[in-house]
Amino acid sequence: MESFEDRAGSGRTAAAFVAARRAARGLPDYPGEIPQTLASAYAIQDAAMALRSDAIGGWKVGRIFPPLSETYGSDRLAGPIFARTIVAGDSQTAVSMPVFAEGFAAAEAEWLLRLGAAPDPDKRSYTLKEAAALIDAVHVGIEIASSPLGAINRLGPAVTISDFGNNHGLVIGAAVAEADYSDWPVTLSIDGVAAGTGSGAELPGGPIGAAVFLLELCAARRVALKAGDWISSGAITGVHEVASGARVEACFGEGYKVACTIAAATAEQA
Repeated sequence: MESFEDRAGSGRTAAAFVAARRAARGLPDYPGEIPQTLASAYAIQDAAMALRSDAIGGWKVGRIFPPLSETYGSDRLAGPIFARTIVAGDSQTAVSMPVFAEGFAAAEAEWLLRLGAAPDPDKRSYTLKEAAALIDAVHVGIEIASSPLGAINRLGPAVTISDFGNNHGLVIGAAVAEADYSDWPVTLSIDGVAAGTGSGAELPGGPIGAAVFLLELCAARRVALKAGDWISSGAITGVHEVASGARVEACFGEGYKVACTIAAATAEQA
């Protein structure tokens, strides 16, 4: 059970992250004691969500690679995506996406899964088939990973979780009609230069594996998911750092593209 001191520490760290995001200013160091477990990291995330009035429109899922996956007992992590940071995009009109210029900023090509129905809050385990049955649409997209803490990715997955999973937006591209999309080749380019390639088949359980993880995690945390929520399935080509002014384009299979430009966040945007 979390002690009063632990709760107070979580609250202070959460408040520091929320304040830095609102002001669009950087954090030179981690604002508190670095969480040592995923449970303590999610406690900070919960405290930060309680300080925000923004509606949640989806969840990002990220990878935890060995040996840290053995250390933390999980090969994935999650964080909320606020609805006001989710925008529609395509390959022609590159929407502008704000990032924390004094912190960390990256773009990731990802499969985006939309929940067609709210899951049973008491169901704690899912098969790939059961999770797939809850998905009513699959889109191509780009996740904007950004945090006021510049060192967030160097400090480990618990730190990433504690600051909203290092998320600051989602660009939703075209819907995919084909059922077999997970092994399509994917390329992410920055300013016209390929930064990485891959496929969704490299994700554990494929893109639907991310849905399984999120459904089970949210059930365990008693976090309600709803119809229409997006699941960003994890970086397919890697985590590619970006700076203000960059143009990012992700290409999926034959002819599916989505793009955005990167801009420095202002206090109002944050």
